[in-house]
Amino acid sequence: MAWLPGSLVFWTMLTLIYLIAPGCLVEVKVPIEPLSKPAGEAVELTCSYYTSVGENFALKWSFVQPGNPISSDETILYFTNKELYLTGPQAKRVTLLQNPPTEGIATLRLTDIQPSDTGTYLCQVNNPPDFHSNGLGLVNLTVLVPPTKPTCGQSGQISVGGGAALSCSSSGGAPRPVYTWVRLGSAPTPAPGSMVQDEISGRLILTNLSLSSSGVYRCVAANQLGSAFCELTLAVADPSKGRVAGAVIGVLLGLLFLVVGVFCLLKFQKERSKKSKEMYGGNDLREDAKAPGVYDSPLQRGHSDVGLLERSPSASTVTTTKSKLPMVV
Repeated sequence: MAWLPGSLVFWTMLTLIYLIAPGCLVEVKVPIEPLSKPAGEAVELTCSYYTSVGENFALKWSFVQPGNPISSDETILYFTNKELYLTGPQAKRVTLLQNPPTEGIATLRLTDIQPSDTGTYLCQVNNPPDFHSNGLGLVNLTVLVPPTKPTCGQSGQISVGGGAALSCSSSGGAPRPVYTWVRLGSAPTPAPGSMVQDEISGRLILTNLSLSSSGVYRCVAANQLGSAFCELTLAVADPSKGRVAGAVIGVLLGLLFLVVGVFCLLKFQKERSKKSKEMYGGNDLREDAKAPGVYDSPLQRGHSDVGLLERSPSASTVTTTKSKLPMVV
């Protein structure tokens, strides 16, 4: 081998050492395409490996919730020292398709799958001294669930000429449901652009409302597993009717105030008249009162100091008046 160049000798020797070394490449194979299964069914997460199984062989399955990093995985089961250990909340629902998994098959079987089982599953094989690979495979699982009953709502200026936004949302469903709005019953075809819906968000935008826009609207949430719906009634108000009603109410209030005012005025006049009578005594005449234009004679004035009790009870003011009035011929 002296004739070989130095660099060629080096790489040849390195290749021979690699081939006769005890450690081998660990290969783990899993499906490339994500898996999906309806809730309640069983699923098999396929995982196979290639390595020379020895005393230090170990297998681990772990789970990562959607949106979390791989480093936050939770162990489901692991096999080491020829013993199988089940851990985590899924322990009662998981088994290995081949136990012990020492013949290249590490497939995991999960029964009665639930929406919480959706996520990424890690199949990891460790077989010292075979450290020439990470020995890791990822399997993505989606548990299919029909949509839950959606909730409908409305907002906006729901009157003639205004606009309204109808909303529809389902709290559950995998894959994510698609929303479709329909109007129930017979109705004229809306003008182009006056009715726009978003299948992803579930919103329906209505513009340039008219009285014919009133009616019952249904939102249907659907995915591969089924559908559910909700309904709402849209009542478009007519502002002109409101103005007429306001005018009528105004007139009625005006009449009410007028009646109350007249009543109070009449009551005031009655009270005032009553007070006047009490103050002036009305038309009562005293017995000793003198008629207008009648004066006492000197004789009578001389005896004016005589008390009223000395006068004759039969003498009256009227008789005196008649006797003292001058005669005119």
